Amino acid sequence: MNSSAASQHEISEEVLKNAQFIQAVRDQVATVVVGQDEVVERLLISLFTGGHILLQGVPGLAKTLLVSVLSKSIDLDFSRIQFTIDLLPSDILGSQILDQKTNEFVTRTGPIFTNLLLADEINRAAPKVQGALLEAMQERKVTIGNETFPLPAPFLVIATQNPVEQAGTFELPEAQLDRFMLCHRLDYPDPSEEREVLKRNMALGIRREDRGAVVNTEFDVMQQQPVGTADDLVACMQAVNDIHVSDTFVEHVIEVINRTRNHPNIELGCSPRAGIALVKASRARALIQGRNYVIPEDLFVLAEDVILHRIRLNYEALADGLTGQGVLQDMLRDLGATPSLVGRED
Repeated sequence: MNSSAASQHEISEEVLKNAQFIQAVRDQVATVVVGQDEVVERLLISLFTGGHILLQGVPGLAKTLLVSVLSKSIDLDFSRIQFTIDLLPSDILGSQILDQKTNEFVTRTGPIFTNLLLADEINRAAPKVQGALLEAMQERKVTIGNETFPLPAPFLVIATQNPVEQAGTFELPEAQLDRFMLCHRLDYPDPSEEREVLKRNMALGIRREDRGAVVNTEFDVMQQQPVGTADDLVACMQAVNDIHVSDTFVEHVIEVINRTRNHPNIELGCSPRAGIALVKASRARALIQGRNYVIPEDLFVLAEDVILHRIRLNYEALADGLTGQGVLQDMLRDLGATPSLVGRED
């Protein structure tokens, strides 16, 4: 066996080993969350590539439960911040407070010092709070007073936005949306999944506490035993970095990104970050699918999550009733994508 073949064999064994860990995590998540396979895949892609993710969906789709069970499955720290109009940057980052006993200032770090941070309804906070979080996401460090603290590794922000209630919110500008590697839209469960959710909820039961009883929730019955460790996560991150990307695939990515910049219906096209994100996400999806190489399907399936939040239609397109999703789908079909790969219409 020559060195090239040996290298390929080693990578294949690594992919197989990591695939077992990935499936164990997905199985553990499935014991608590019904369906949502697509968003679980997107979260794993973000985790394996260190790219932050924005989830768009109405309340009640188990986003908090999903991130919580994912963190427990890999034994990672998890924090959740509910963004509101009166939130201050120090509520996220931390602050210095005066110790009454020593009469000295001491540093109290904020909830951002965690592995998985759920920034719930990020568009409800003031721009200065959004800016503080996004700056920390970019630099992976936080300055409190005169001291700078590195954020833990891994560090992943999962932000959410409610697409329905927009009153009193502060929409993220394009430059800040660009900081999120993926933006994924969550759907309602289908009837069979909804039926399973109801059955599981009815079976939760109650537990005795003090002189009364408390109704159990999904958080109470969640498995606390992790199915993997941070070392398994690091192995997956390394394996993603070893996934083969052909020159042809890179040319396809460049073609897609350039088309967004020259399309007659698009006013603002993708930044170079989009191309980088598309390659990274495709490599991670290849690993999750049990491959050590990317294929065009990875690009087509992930294009909406990577590109849609980075483009803005022009006035004429909006006046004609076009949507960014429709324009992108047409663009991908022109490049050879089948309808089943480019998702649904608005």
